[in-house]
Amino acid sequence: MSRQVGESRFTAFAVNAALVLVALVSLAPLAWMVSASFMPRGEAGHFPPPLLPSVATLANYHELFERTTMARSFVNSLIVSIAITGLSLLVNTMAGYAFAKLRFAGRDRVFQLLLAALVIPAQVAMLPLFLMMKQLHLVNSFGGVVVPALATVFGIFLVRQYARSIPDELLEAARIDGASELRIFFQIVLPMLKPVLVTLSIFTFMAAWNDFMWPLIVLTDQEHYTLPVALASLSREYVQDVEMMMAGAVLTVLPVLAVFLLLQRYYIQGLLLGSVKG
Repeated sequence: MSRQVGESRFTAFAVNAALVLVALVSLAPLAWMVSASFMPRGEAGHFPPPLLPSVATLANYHELFERTTMARSFVNSLIVSIAITGLSLLVNTMAGYAFAKLRFAGRDRVFQLLLAALVIPAQVAMLPLFLMMKQLHLVNSFGGVVVPALATVFGIFLVRQYARSIPDELLEAARIDGASELRIFFQIVLPMLKPVLVTLSIFTFMAAWNDFMWPLIVLTDQEHYTLPVALASLSREYVQDVEMMMAGAVLTVLPVLAVFLLLQRYYIQGLLLGSVKG
């Protein structure tokens, strides 16, 4: 008996040690990026590169904001990400609820077509999307970035799977009492979808904040650049200033990382509840 307990403890220790090792290896590039952003100019280019700065300095961040438009790009990313998150939550939630609880002709066929669209690479749709944005006069504007992201197949699918757990009897009782469909949606359905909405908002915000390809295509003016596009431009213009580029990378990564760490409890709860109820 004691031998089995000892073996189980050793197995648990080995698994935990392996997980800690993998976590350290995964976090090492991020940790060095933060460390390099505080190094004096030229120190990060040494071989082998130092792990910690000889003298910690904020000069790279001051130079980043003085010589580049990263501050403006940060605000642009914030505006675009918040707009995409809020508007797409509304659109995806309404569509997911409709596919889950409302009956209309061709509902299942349309949903199957949406799921089939998941296998189409996003790059294939970029040219038609660009032409549509051009016809709508949204090229080189925040609207050109926000409008294509208002509805996603993944968001509709996630909300639909979760909304199927809402009792039909509850909705029918509200209709019998004279409640309109909009009132049912906003006062009954939305509060019940809170866990999956938090999960979807994290997914959406992270995707919008980190998106590089589409803003690069649709935005032509540097004043409208989001952070990933501005960071790529920074790497072309200041390729020798490794420390300043690392400061730009930290500015790009840390906000979305902070959002995820703050909301990870709701994120995991939404995924687990959605998988059980779906």
